[in-house]
Amino acid sequence: MEPADPTGAPPPHERPWWARLLPRNRGPGLRAKLRYGLLPGAFDLEHRAVLAGIKRYHKSEQGDRVNRYLLRRNTHRLEKGLLMRPRRDIFALDYIEATVDVFAQATRQASTGCSPEDLAATEAEWRWAHDVLEEYFRVTGSHPVIDRMRELFSALPFPFPDRRGSPKRPSPRGLEEPPVSFEQLAALARRRRSVRWYLPKPVDRELVDRAILLAAQAPSACNRQPFRFRVFDDPEKVAALAALPMGTAGFGHNIPMILAVVGRLRAYFSPRDRHLIYIDGSLATMGLMLALETLGLGSCALNWPDIRSREKKMARLLKLDPDERVVLLLSIGHPDPEGLVACSQKKTLDELRTYNE
Repeated sequence: MEPADPTGAPPPHERPWWARLLPRNRGPGLRAKLRYGLLPGAFDLEHRAVLAGIKRYHKSEQGDRVNRYLLRRNTHRLEKGLLMRPRRDIFALDYIEATVDVFAQATRQASTGCSPEDLAATEAEWRWAHDVLEEYFRVTGSHPVIDRMRELFSALPFPFPDRRGSPKRPSPRGLEEPPVSFEQLAALARRRRSVRWYLPKPVDRELVDRAILLAAQAPSACNRQPFRFRVFDDPEKVAALAALPMGTAGFGHNIPMILAVVGRLRAYFSPRDRHLIYIDGSLATMGLMLALETLGLGSCALNWPDIRSREKKMARLLKLDPDERVVLLLSIGHPDPEGLVACSQKKTLDELRTYNE
């Protein structure tokens, strides 16, 4: 009998053929490359989505297309430069030209070729970029690149005549009391539990929209918000979606509404950022779940496994673009007061936290 491996690995005769070909002393790196790089594997769909997203990102930079993710990213970068202490007199030389160029494209689109619906959707974003650029050119010193961009920016038309409201640019944080106390927030967090039993009544879309607007306040890398909330309350579509994730057995039939958090890899120019759709989408979803709780609605986060057959079914059902990936699903409904929720004992502080280790 072969001695047990102290690492817990299976004995050689139980290892896959590709692993048996590799020397054990070569470490996991080569085995991982062979298993997940050279052979058909679990990451194929993610690889394709990342490449499709990068292609779409760069395609949006061509012609008169407005790369909104580039505009959002660079506007946020300018904001960070404006709030630095001490603030540099000259900064952003490596991206101010690209920022003004894409802003000029957005201005032309807003002035001439934008539908009323698109105009309403992008006005707040456009004003934010305008006000940050305006502040940037006000405070920066003289430099050939900045002077040229300052002149170009000042010549652009302002397509929104109504200038009411505070400028959308960095402002002091302030030390006023938070609107809720820690005790109130803690009570809300403890009250929120995964709800799997719902009353047979429709969910008010207005309540869900309010919760989504609150979720949008979550932080995201360079404020790109690379996700969409796809909400379904049609019974047939809800049933089809509820059957896909692993974990809905036994209660999926009573879900009145289901929401898919869909990440968009078109927000990024490099594969280095491929994980951000999951991070940013999850941050926003937590705010959404807490907001739903305050509105009398319950929810349950449904884990979405990266399994090829299920991914393909989901892509067909949601008509996903090649760069779109489902982050997770969320069931939503009015909690059944007689339905049980799990205790879900959480880890202790000592298990969760260390300092300076």
